[in-house]
Amino acid sequence: MSLNTLPPARPLRRTARDAKFDQIRDREEAGTARSRGGSRAVNKFLNNRLAVIGLTIFTVIVLASIFAPLLTSWDPNKINLRAMLQPPSLEHWFGTDRTGRDLFSRVLYGGRISILVGLGSAILAAIVGVFIGVFTGYVGGWLDALAMRVSEIFMSFPQIILVLLLVSILGQSLFNLMLIFTLTGWGGLYRMSRARMLSLREEEYVLALRSFGLSRALIAYKHMLPNALGPIVVNITLSTAAFILQEAGLSFLGLGVPLSIPTWGNILNVAQDLRVLQNNWWIWLPVGTVISLFVLSVNFIGDGLRDATDPSQQG
Repeated sequence: MSLNTLPPARPLRRTARDAKFDQIRDREEAGTARSRGGSRAVNKFLNNRLAVIGLTIFTVIVLASIFAPLLTSWDPNKINLRAMLQPPSLEHWFGTDRTGRDLFSRVLYGGRISILVGLGSAILAAIVGVFIGVFTGYVGGWLDALAMRVSEIFMSFPQIILVLLLVSILGQSLFNLMLIFTLTGWGGLYRMSRARMLSLREEEYVLALRSFGLSRALIAYKHMLPNALGPIVVNITLSTAAFILQEAGLSFLGLGVPLSIPTWGNILNVAQDLRVLQNNWWIWLPVGTVISLFVLSVNFIGDGLRDATDPSQQG
């Protein structure tokens, strides 16, 4: 029998499992096509409702603090004894405190300092911790052991106790508070970046770069650090929320930024009086709500970034 006389092949019979596999393939191809127009991590973040809500709240509070002069005409430090302890009204949206200062303007202007302290301290702590952890984690040896012992000394004390001790030694000022938060907060980021370097330094591309004779600093900071930025960025957001809460707590105790500077914590400082807590709720409730919303929004953003940058969460 010649090849021309062979009977035509029967078409393969499609089953329900084949149709299911086709659906999975179509979804994957559609996802790949969408990812071409933007980052897959960004799409993952935008699909997280809590992260988007947190980013919205964060943006609103930050922009309101930056453009505070456009939102209120009241001076946050102007004393008006004729308007003492007025409840919220159309003239004073959040009411006034015991010296007649407008609380809405104090919350807006205070957000500038509180966010600066929280975010600035978190970034400075990340710079110190990542700079040390990336290099020592890649190089190893006695330098790595020394940096590890120093970080253990700082992390062996409860952070709030160490902060109170340093505040009592260095004194109260905005610069001192950011310096103290940086000194007490770099250890966690150092350990995280060091752990990432220990897992990356045996990768094939690192061995190839080493064989080309590149310097250790160039390999560590230029080629290895970008692969470890995901968890570091997440930790910066969480540190920002923690530092803002610590600043509010220290200012509530009278140990934070000087009381002459409006911050969220300094506004809460007047709520130490039991009569204020019972009779003048507008002094502490609005600013407490703003602090809670801001900290929650930062935590939501951090959770969204963690899920978006974690390879094990990619689908």
